[in-house]
Amino acid sequence: MKVMSIQTSGAWTEIADAPGGTADDPGSSEVRRVLSSAVRSQNLAVLAGLGTSLCVLKNGTRLAPTMADLLSAAKKRFGEIDASKKKPEGHHWADFEKLANVPKDFKDLEYFMSRATVAAGFLAGDEAISIESYIVEAEKIIRSAVDFMKDDVDLGVHESFLRRVARRSSRRPRTKVFTTNYDLCFETAARRSGFVVIDGFAFGNDARFDSAQFNYDVVRRSVTEERSDYIENLFHLHKLHGSVDWERQADSSFISKKPGTGKPLLIYPRSDKYELAFSQPYIEMMGIFQSFVRVPSTTLFVIGFGFNDKHIAEPILAAVRGNLGLDVVVVGPDIETASGKGGNPYLGELLQLIEGGDGRISLIAAKFEEIVKLIPDVVSETELERHNQRLRNLGKPNA
Repeated sequence: MKVMSIQTSGAWTEIADAPGGTADDPGSSEVRRVLSSAVRSQNLAVLAGLGTSLCVLKNGTRLAPTMADLLSAAKKRFGEIDASKKKPEGHHWADFEKLANVPKDFKDLEYFMSRATVAAGFLAGDEAISIESYIVEAEKIIRSAVDFMKDDVDLGVHESFLRRVARRSSRRPRTKVFTTNYDLCFETAARRSGFVVIDGFAFGNDARFDSAQFNYDVVRRSVTEERSDYIENLFHLHKLHGSVDWERQADSSFISKKPGTGKPLLIYPRSDKYELAFSQPYIEMMGIFQSFVRVPSTTLFVIGFGFNDKHIAEPILAAVRGNLGLDVVVVGPDIETASGKGGNPYLGELLQLIEGGDGRISLIAAKFEEIVKLIPDVVSETELERHNQRLRNLGKPNA
């Protein structure tokens, strides 16, 4: 793990692999300062990307798919379809490559899907029917791969992260978590930890999306006292690319939360996701994100997001340029390389700002599960959290 900020003189500095750090370890000391400042910020926004789901394991196997995993899964599934129809091996996938006009064995799934979507718009006859059916099949594979959450999946890292960033003083605005992930990691971790999630859907069985929900809060009212207190464990969740449990109702514009739906509302990895991000319900989430990073005294904590989505990276850089009250902390395992020459241009610009003396920006080369251990727990554990933990330990040996 390494850190880069104005305090490290614009150089990448090693971080000792210890949660507390030491006084004579400049890397740990700087990370402790940066993360402590972030969680104590007046306004805190978290932008979580794929990197926050890659630590989710079951029996030692990673559950969240990367783009390469999705491409492999698609090829495998297409091969199974060919075998069932007694076609030559790879015929189905080879036909898809040909119609999408991409080189054989192309490795970039997003580019592949983008080309296929464009091709579907100008091909005609049987070719149009074929490529549209291929796109539908590929999207079905993506949906299946990202819907991996089960009751026996351990989310200890996510739960620990929420305890550190989502418990806020009642005098400060709620933490806003923005994520490009389709999966249910944050929702499930919140439920297990006793957190309330405001995600744009009203509480109840027939939960419909209504952006006004983000203006509401939850209070605790005592039957013996007239005053009410804000509950401690609550955060706002904005899923910028949709969710595996969202579904658009037939013949209406309403969006419902429907676990297990076969038609989830998702922005699939392809070039038109920029345009789709400005349709409902995504435009509501993007609007909140763009306005929030313009608010003074705000920290944007970016974790596991590679700055490859232009429609999200551009507003961040615009806010960095225009909002002098915005602090930005970016965490990613390969950020040192990605921010260097020939890497990601947005990360490269952040690096240049640090080198130019901008003290608002910090870059940390670490995985999600590594950085969580270093985030200070600045708010005391609540009695409700202790009670929930005791209930979860019931029946466990030595609990």
